[in-house]
Amino acid sequence: MHKKLLSFLTVALLLPCGLFSTTSGAKAQNAYPGMAPLEQYLIPDQNAEIALARSAAPKSIADAAEVLVLGRNGYTTAVKGSNGFVCMVQRGWSGSTDFSDFWNPKQRAPICFNAPAAKSYGALIVLKTKWVLAGKSKVEIGKAVESTLDKKELPPLGPAAMSYMMSKQQYLNDTDKAWRPHLMFFVAGVPDKSWGANLPGSPVIAADDPEERMTIFMIPLSKWSDGTPDVRAAQAHTH
Repeated sequence: MHKKLLSFLTVALLLPCGLFSTTSGAKAQNAYPGMAPLEQYLIPDQNAEIALARSAAPKSIADAAEVLVLGRNGYTTAVKGSNGFVCMVQRGWSGSTDFSDFWNPKQRAPICFNAPAAKSYGALIVLKTKWVLAGKSKVEIGKAVESTLDKKELPPLGPAAMSYMMSKQQYLNDTDKAWRPHLMFFVAGVPDKSWGANLPGSPVIAADDPEERMTIFMIPLSKWSDGTPDVRAAQAHTH
């Protein structure tokens, strides 16, 4: 399970989306060797993208959050927020450049960042999107990420950087599609053992993301953002 997740994580966002590669990930990589036509990544109805972005978190958070939508020139603010959260729908290139679904045009990963995460990791995703739309290759994007972090052109990860990924409509990759509702915490340079992650019986899953220079901790939840139960969580408790 952890191997499957890790392959899915370094992606989406890292853990929950498929960041590291596996055998199945290699097959997916062959299926998406390059960027598809831009239209396949866009959501024509802006209101639909706003609703999808907001589905990442409970209404008490998402309704007051800033919402970004993807257009031909990158992400722009469609709704101004008042609580510091930023919601958006990530595409495959939000993950590391070794993510097997990096160019998968079907990927839709709604996420709501809190303020510390939005100013750092969220801002990096916005930058990566600009590089993608400018026609840069995965190698060039990886080098641009390295340069940006080396030059400290973005704020460092805050001590409370986290996000919600609780959308029932998430499509993380072709294998898992909607995986599980979960919280993600982004920590710079913290080993897995400091959280007790990936240990037998621990609910915490962790994956290192060397490209973005952080560790991503993920905690699965039992309900989606709309309050309905996660069937997989219920099944896990019965086995």
